[in-house]
Amino acid sequence: MKFSRRHFMLQAAGISALAATGTLPGTVTRAFAEAKQEALPWHNWSGGQSCTPERRAAPAGTEELASLLKTGPAPLRAVGAGHSFSPIVPTSGTIFSLDRMSGVIGSDPTTNEAAVMGGTRLGALGASLAERGLALNNMPDINKQTIAGAISTSTHGSGANIGSLSTFVSGLRLMMADGETIDCDADNNADLFQAARVSIGALGVITQVKLKARPLYKLKRRTWVMPIDDMLEEAPKFWRENHIFEFYYIPFSGMALGISNNITDEPETPVPPQTDDDSLEELKMLEEWLGWAPSARRWILQKIMGDIEPEERVDYSHKTLSTERGVRFNEMEYHLPREKGPETLRKIIRKIEDNNLEVFFPIEFRTVAADDIWLSPFHERESASIAVHRYYKEDYKPYFAAIEPIHRAVGGRPHWGKLNTLTGADFARLYPRWEDFKRIRNELDPKGRLLNDYLKGLFA
Repeated sequence: MKFSRRHFMLQAAGISALAATGTLPGTVTRAFAEAKQEALPWHNWSGGQSCTPERRAAPAGTEELASLLKTGPAPLRAVGAGHSFSPIVPTSGTIFSLDRMSGVIGSDPTTNEAAVMGGTRLGALGASLAERGLALNNMPDINKQTIAGAISTSTHGSGANIGSLSTFVSGLRLMMADGETIDCDADNNADLFQAARVSIGALGVITQVKLKARPLYKLKRRTWVMPIDDMLEEAPKFWRENHIFEFYYIPFSGMALGISNNITDEPETPVPPQTDDDSLEELKMLEEWLGWAPSARRWILQKIMGDIEPEERVDYSHKTLSTERGVRFNEMEYHLPREKGPETLRKIIRKIEDNNLEVFFPIEFRTVAADDIWLSPFHERESASIAVHRYYKEDYKPYFAAIEPIHRAVGGRPHWGKLNTLTGADFARLYPRWEDFKRIRNELDPKGRLLNDYLKGLFA
């Protein structure tokens, strides 16, 4: 079979794109990582963050990783799945992936704990734990992240009495910038443990995680539609009475989509077709057609949503909690004192609709339990989380700039992986243990080899 030069060029471009997202087979990934490439660009999932690092790498084990950390051009940044929207990865030095350092390497049925490599993707983790009769108590709504990246940014799901993924961690193995490793837990290197469970990759590289899990379980997922005023009024009752509860507000509709998940022994039901991406495309189309006529847009949305019947689905937890996200976006999410959540959302809705802002993405409202982790956005505070999204081809800055002051007025703390404009001084006012974290960070990485420009602005 004869191939044209154009065919080979297209194939090469495809390989480069796959390698950037960490989805190549291990042998090809290794060859790609070791190849003498010049100035290979990197960008995150949304395309909002990018850079051209001097070196790209995918170490296969701790020895290769240690050598990379000691000799690679700085700043050195682990990339995870590229699902962070904030500038925590871009560097002119070295970007490396832990995709070849992944998998569940052990589990204990007596303690329901599992040992996991840092590069393990959450989707693979859920399936691997299920094979061992285990499951996490919660998962975020996207399952592409690595466990190390999810922990480092305090990624979370929803549940009034459930913490972020970082709270499931009972032990960590961290590799420092000098290639040395340190194990930490609540009893050994306790201060480091409190700092490292949410560290934005500024202390070292999380190579192994010990996770607290629970016996495999099923959830009944129920979705329903109701007016946003009623949803906000009933929200405290919903988050008290459900294992997991969240809702989405559809801009310019006056309506919200509620989602609850509760533990059940009922048999699994057939997996329904995934329609989230189609729904987003339809909302986008409606905004393009009727953005100039909000009252007409509201009428149509209420008519459509008013006809939606409640739906139920039963399946194992890792299958019901996380979904695919095919429509790309940029995101800003703030975590607020929980009692401030409903009124803050009302203010956000008024800001959007009174000013007819060009918005079609639903606004996400979740709850997260308090914890004691030093840089956790949920530090010593039961929280409500409100996330706004912008289609990846659109400029997010005007929209996010209009909404962010509403969050900041009530002491909101941004998700570490989501867009915000806060400075180190701002974070220092929000986090009581900020200076303690900086002290440990400077002890572990005195030369700042792990700090890109953004992180230098926060911690230097």
